[in-house]
Amino acid sequence: MVPKIKVLIVDDSAYFRQLLHQLLLTDESFEVIATAADPFIAAHKMERQAPDVILLDSDMPRMSGLTFLRKIMHQHPIPIILMLDATEPETTTNQAKEYGAVAVWEKSHLEHMQLQHKLYFCDAIKTAVQNKLKKSLTADISIVKPKLSADVIIKHTSFFTNLATHNKVIVVGASTGGTEAIRTFLKGLPVNCPGIVVVQHMPEGFTRSFAERLNELCCQQIKEAEEGDQVKPGTVLIAPGNQHILLKRNGSHYFVTLNSGPLVNRHRPSVDVLFRSAAIDAGKNCLGILLTGMGNDGAQGLLEIKQAAGHTIVQDEASSVVFGMPKEAIRLCAAEIILPLKSIASHVSKLYSTTK
Repeated sequence: MVPKIKVLIVDDSAYFRQLLHQLLLTDESFEVIATAADPFIAAHKMERQAPDVILLDSDMPRMSGLTFLRKIMHQHPIPIILMLDATEPETTTNQAKEYGAVAVWEKSHLEHMQLQHKLYFCDAIKTAVQNKLKKSLTADISIVKPKLSADVIIKHTSFFTNLATHNKVIVVGASTGGTEAIRTFLKGLPVNCPGIVVVQHMPEGFTRSFAERLNELCCQQIKEAEEGDQVKPGTVLIAPGNQHILLKRNGSHYFVTLNSGPLVNRHRPSVDVLFRSAAIDAGKNCLGILLTGMGNDGAQGLLEIKQAAGHTIVQDEASSVVFGMPKEAIRLCAAEIILPLKSIASHVSKLYSTTK
């Protein structure tokens, strides 16, 4: 049985969301996995389930479709069809194609479609998925192709395994499904837990709202990281989208620094970059946690934390939305312990209540 094409509809108009949904129901090849009224809601839903194609309105509140298109193509390229109003200038179409849209449709043509046009529209979506992404993307997109390691940011070096500090630090990495996993983990921790630095694969512009939402739900002080922020007990720093984050030490205190260097494992921020920096500057005082996610980012870095005598935890397969990153860490023997998501916070709490 051929799997259905998973579609995400993003439009601030409830009328057009319903119109597009009904149109796609006429073809059994499609499954509308979600609809969203703006890009922020869409990004949250994409963390739960990745679509095969996105039908994206160009004019929306909080963030335009063009801006969202560019951010998505920069971080996680997905076939996107941009839907335009009839009044929008030709430059919008040109920009959409420049940013990587596989097709551009005028919304007014969708309202009174005859059957033959509906078939044509559905075929256009199928073609977009089959062809995946245009080869002629912008220069920003072409940089995604090389799969570089953390060596391009931090050269592999000897680890400090006997640091002159007992201050602890926790570093966390996640990708697909990570927003909910991080929330569950943080909500289970006490307010006085060691300082935490988090890399969640997420486009620029979304990490700030993600941090603000976590700050409302959790007992720690949570914010999007800025250059030089201190990592101290009761605080959580979220790596900003499109910036690598590195853990550094000054005496007995930890802080973070940001870096806009090349993508590592096709990501910026990269979990491997954070984890390697933690292995170097925190060593045995570090706990690395790798949560749900696609690919292998973070697996090598977690191994380096373990080799530096730090602790490591990996989320188990049953509770992971995608078991790619945790599975790769297990394959490398980087996991000191494998736990279901709901048990990680309690394990961390016990670990640090006995190591004070």
